[in-house]
Order: sequence, then C-alpha cells, then structure tokens
Amino acid sequence: MTERDDLKGVNERMRALLARTTHGRDDFEDLVIVPLFAVVVALICGALIMLATAVDLPTIGRSFVALAVGSVGSLSAWSETLTSAIPLVLAGLGLGLGFRAGLFNIGAEGQLLMGGLAAVMAGFALEGLPMVIHLPLTLLIGASVGAAYAAIAGILKATTGAHEVISTIMLNLISFELLNWLLRQPWVQREGRSDPISKSVPDTAALPKLLDFIDPNLRLHAGLFVMLVAVFIVWWLLFRSKLGFAFRASGENPSAANYAGMRAPLIIVLAMATAGALAGLAGANQITGVLGRASPGFSAGIGFDAIAVALLGRSHPVGILFAGILFGGLEAGGRQMQVDAGVSIDLISIIQALIIVFIAAPLLVRAIFPWGFRRPRNGKKGGAA
Repeated sequence: MTERDDLKGVNERMRALLARTTHGRDDFEDLVIVPLFAVVVALICGALIMLATAVDLPTIGRSFVALAVGSVGSLSAWSETLTSAIPLVLAGLGLGLGFRAGLFNIGAEGQLLMGGLAAVMAGFALEGLPMVIHLPLTLLIGASVGAAYAAIAGILKATTGAHEVISTIMLNLISFELLNWLLRQPWVQREGRSDPISKSVPDTAALPKLLDFIDPNLRLHAGLFVMLVAVFIVWWLLFRSKLGFAFRASGENPSAANYAGMRAPLIIVLAMATAGALAGLAGANQITGVLGRASPGFSAGIGFDAIAVALLGRSHPVGILFAGILFGGLEAGGRQMQVDAGVSIDLISIIQALIIVFIAAPLLVRAIFPWGFRRPRNGKKGGAA
C-alpha cells in the first residue's frame, strides 16, 4: 500500500469520525429523551424515598408543588432559578468541553475558586477605572487565572502522563487552602475583620442587576448574557472550528488523531485551559454578580454540581444550558419546598444524584420506557446512548 493510500485511509477515517461525533452524540434521543426520562424517574424515586421516611402523601404533593412554584412559579422564582443556573452552565460548559476531548476534568471547583478570587482582587486593585473597562477586565482576569490553574493539570498529563483526575483533585485541595490563606492577608482581607473575608468588589466591577427596576430584591444579573454568549461560543468552537474538531477527534480516538498529525500534548493543554477559563469565568460571575466579595467556600460546591450538569447535558452546549437551568430550578425550588412543606432540602441532592445515576445507565432508562424510543432496524431494543 502506498503512502497516498495510507493518507486516503486516514482521511476517510477522520470524515467518519466527524460524522459520528457531530451526529451520534447529538442524536435527539440521546440529548433529550434519555435525560428527560431520567429526571422523571428521579422525581418518582424521590417521592418513594419520602414515603419510606414516613412523609405522608399530602406532604409529598405539597413539596412537589412548592418545588415547581419556587423554580418557575413567579418572576422572583425565575430570577432565582436563572441566577443559580449561570455559574452551573459556565462551569458545565468547561467540563463538557473537557469530556468531549477525552479529559475527565473534575477540578472545576478549584478553578472556579481561583477565578473568583482573582476577580475580587482585580476588582478592588483596579478601582477607579470606568465600568466599561473595569468589569470586562475583571471577568477576563478571572477566566485567565482559571485557565492557568487548569493548564497545570494539562501540562502534567501532556509531559508526564499524570492522570487528570488525580491532579485536578489535588489542585482542588490546594485551592481551598490557598483561598483561606490569601483571605487572611492584609492586602486582601476586609478592614476591621478578623475572619477571612475579602474586600468588596466596587460597583464599577459588579455585574448590573437586570430586574432591580421592578424589585431591588431580584438578583438576576447581566451574567445571564455572558452565559448565553459562552454557550454559543463553545458550540461554535466544538462544531464549527478546526480546534474543536481536534478536541473531539482526540477524545473519540486519540490514536487516529495522532496518526492524522494532530499534536496530542498541545490539544490536552489547550482543552484543559479552555475548560479552566470557563470555570474561572463562572467564579468571576458569581463574585461580581451575586456575592460581591470572597469568603472560604464561596463556590458552595458549584464546581462539583457542574459535573452533573455536564453529564445531564450530554456534553453538548445546548444540553448543558437546559441542564443548568433544571439544576438551578431544583436549587431555587428546593428552598421553597423546605419552607412550604417542611421537607429537607437534602432531598434535592438525592434527586440530583438519582438523575446522574439514570443518565449513567441509559440502557436502564430505555428498559423502563421502551415506548419512548425508536426501535432500530434490526428489531432489537435501543442500546446505550
């Protein structure tokens, strides 16, 4: 076989890979039907768990009504749902991009913390700049620090083969302690405080509220537009750019990608850095749009919840957007459920975990709801998504 024949074979394999990665994973059943049924089964299981813990049926009914009302039942509910969804979607986009590139990055929590802390420091250090410069620069610095922090794991994997799961776990732990230490430094700590609380972000570096003309208590902020732009950019990057194709090709078949001349070490570092930039941007949005300052654990587990969002969204930007809104609604509605029905908010964590269990077992979902899926031409039931 000649070299030209070899090249032709590689090109054919890469075209087949492109068709599979753009259509197979984005199949309607995989992206929509399986996650939808997973949510339904998780809610049913949540009701059964409440029954098993001696919660009566009327209370279960009130709890689910409160969950719906608290998430989408009013303008205030929508405000809280979308406010909670913004950092989840941003961090989930980064994780989903990493998954597409074959990287199981679970360090979004640490990257989010570092990005948020950098945004705080940029906010008060650059005070005096006009908002049109100060705010974008603050967000950019947060994203850049998140990218640099994630790139550490990418460089370790590319140069030494260190598994990104281990390195990102270690980097998460480092970020927790680094945050606590920096918050006690005089140039970061708020004046007159002995506890680890940072100085506040000035108004010129804060994301403006969108609905304060209706009610000052509505927390939805301009990070909503940052989130939507990020969804579009990640979609374009993954499915319309050469770099995105390299990410997906490397994730689907590293050997074929290497054989086609793609530089695997560079792809790993770039994918990790891009994922970290999105997680850092999530932290910067949370600081500049909601919290206004940094404190220990200000991420509140968003980086870990984003893993569930990326999985539920099947690592597709649009799927991650809707998954983030769903999880934001569960968080907002869970608070209302606790107040109205007296049901522990821990149930929301159980429901989220159950969603992931069923998302991870698409064959089980297809077996429970066989009528919801098309039968393949060979007459057998659908396989794994």
